[in-house]
Amino acid sequence: MKDSLLIKPVMDETYPVAVKGAGVYIYDDTGKKYLDGSSGAVTASIGHANPEIINTIYTQAQKVSFVYRSQFTSDPAEQLALKLNEMINTDTNYWSFFVNSGSEATETAMKIAIQYWQEQGNYRKNKLLSRWVSYHGITIGALSMSGHVTRRERFIPLLEEYPSVSAPYCYRCPFQKTYPSCQLACAHELETAIHRVGADHIAAFIAEPIVGAAGGVIVPPDGYYQQIKKICDQYHILFIADEVMTGIGRTGKMFGIDHWNVKPDIIALGKGMSAGYTPIAAAIASDKVMKPILDGSKSIMSGHTYSANPQSAAVALAVLEFIETNKLVEKSHEKGLYLLKKLNDLKKQYPMIGDIRGKGLMIGVEFVDNQESKQPFARQMNITNQVVKIAKEKGLLIYPAQAGKDGIHGDAIIIAPPFIISNKEINELVRLFEETLLEVQSG
Repeated sequence: MKDSLLIKPVMDETYPVAVKGAGVYIYDDTGKKYLDGSSGAVTASIGHANPEIINTIYTQAQKVSFVYRSQFTSDPAEQLALKLNEMINTDTNYWSFFVNSGSEATETAMKIAIQYWQEQGNYRKNKLLSRWVSYHGITIGALSMSGHVTRRERFIPLLEEYPSVSAPYCYRCPFQKTYPSCQLACAHELETAIHRVGADHIAAFIAEPIVGAAGGVIVPPDGYYQQIKKICDQYHILFIADEVMTGIGRTGKMFGIDHWNVKPDIIALGKGMSAGYTPIAAAIASDKVMKPILDGSKSIMSGHTYSANPQSAAVALAVLEFIETNKLVEKSHEKGLYLLKKLNDLKKQYPMIGDIRGKGLMIGVEFVDNQESKQPFARQMNITNQVVKIAKEKGLLIYPAQAGKDGIHGDAIIIAPPFIISNKEINELVRLFEETLLEVQSG
């Protein structure tokens, strides 16, 4: 009998066994404590073992945990949809389609965008545009929209060629320009891509407000998204904001796109929506997008067995209410500023740090072989994995990310602790990270 039949990320690697979580910490079966400096996969925004959420899980389980969406609705699902609409805070309504994961959310958003045009009799607008150095999920549709080269490469024959434009990557500008004299060349590239494909064929453009795993937290320059939305509107193309990683307070605003006062036509949510307490995600469509569907077929052609199940919906609603009641979006902003300053202090001492960027408690650190030239480390050195591995040995969890102009030849990590982290715990995080850098740099 094998010791384990569980398929893990790396099959021949030994993983510690997690047995308990408490606040910003996770404990394994040996008693070792880990500071969760990445909220797992930028997910556990309110920390672990929250008593209020545990009580919600128990209370809802005593009522009903599962109903099939074609047979019933439920109060938790109805209330969750109303709460999300309220949080978007605009004069138009946004309708929620609940799914199980971020990949399902972005793929459902894609399908809704295509259906929006079909319901109006337009069957030509069935393509999406997206950016290189991006990640929208691992299902085939979501991966087709992703410009994450290493995650695409195994499945290229199955994928659509949706990535068409460059990311707004100011640290490594693909146009060799600087902001603001660049005049937002990265945004205007979208217009060029539209002309090449033909606006009559394009249903939507999808983008992460702040690029996460594919670019190590790439924050666009001011004016970028205003220009993107203007171009989309001009050519009658829907704008989808992939807020799976950036949504629900992670960047110090309720939604990442709020930093630029732009309202998308469709929003994809996941991760922080339930803070890891249960699987749930959402594709959220505006009144504009829903109108032809409501006037036409009255049904969105998508669905999953566990969509809108009462257990997950109740948990997500409790998470959102906890975030609101405890003003955790504001705390994400405040703690982010404190953490960003501490990390920038490290940059002066450790030349392997090329750039530190981010908003709220979503911060990226890009590593370079030479600060002046921004030359990346040789790929075979595997710096990202070294940093992540050594940090974990020291009791700090951080999240690996891609970097570099091509999204391949570069190293970065994401630091994104739970919003409940204290300044004392931030100091501990920075100390452990510095010990990690010292070991990697000296090695």
